[in-house]
Amino acid sequence: MKFIKTEIKDRIGYIIINRAEKRNALNYEVVKELKETFHSFSLNDLVKVIVLKADGNIFCAGADLEYLQELQNNTYEENLEDSTHLMELYKMIYTLNKVVIAQINGHALAGGCGLVSVCDFGFSIPEANYGYTESRIGFIPAIVMIFLIRKIGESNARHMLLSGNVIKAHEALDYGLISKIVDSDKELEKEVYDFAQHLIIHNSGTSMELTKQMLNKIQSMDLDQALTYASSMNAKARSSEDCKKGIQAFLDKETIKW
Repeated sequence: MKFIKTEIKDRIGYIIINRAEKRNALNYEVVKELKETFHSFSLNDLVKVIVLKADGNIFCAGADLEYLQELQNNTYEENLEDSTHLMELYKMIYTLNKVVIAQINGHALAGGCGLVSVCDFGFSIPEANYGYTESRIGFIPAIVMIFLIRKIGESNARHMLLSGNVIKAHEALDYGLISKIVDSDKELEKEVYDFAQHLIIHNSGTSMELTKQMLNKIQSMDLDQALTYASSMNAKARSSEDCKKGIQAFLDKETIKW
């Protein structure tokens, strides 16, 4: 691939945006390669947890503005196709069958902040800035707001989306946009690795997959629908091989290997 590098290490699948000279900005090809890589890792039994990271000192500056300028000459139908292409990436990450951790080594702005919003966890260096700055160029953060509201609530989302302000990492942590701040880039690598290994060693892959599936669905249900769905998922989980294995190991006082 031209813009994406990959690595598999100790059951962690690393997806690395490799476009540092363009601040890891997104265009059609970058999005295409990200979608292909996430799909590939979702099917790979050697990968249990996925880490999204980037080369250089910027995580992702959002859409490539030169690319956006080119799209202004497109028809509505052509722009809708391109927009749907980006939407599919965000939805894929958000609903993926495996946990995705964002390793944020620098600023995450606009669509790059969107990538952070759809990951399950975000580990950041203190210097990283976050923001949805689309309003400053007459654009709108249309797709990402769906996921942002789910992640940080409407009030915080309104502040970020309507103000267009850039916030510091500690504010992003307070909002719930990211999970943890790590002191340095070197420590960030280790912290993400250790956390991913914690999930890999201690958690059932089936349990994490089903939990993510439920988290994605219940927010659009009313109370009765959600409870009925939760009861069915509870029953389904009881008969899974991972549940049988986990309960037996607990009863036998054995350390389970996931």
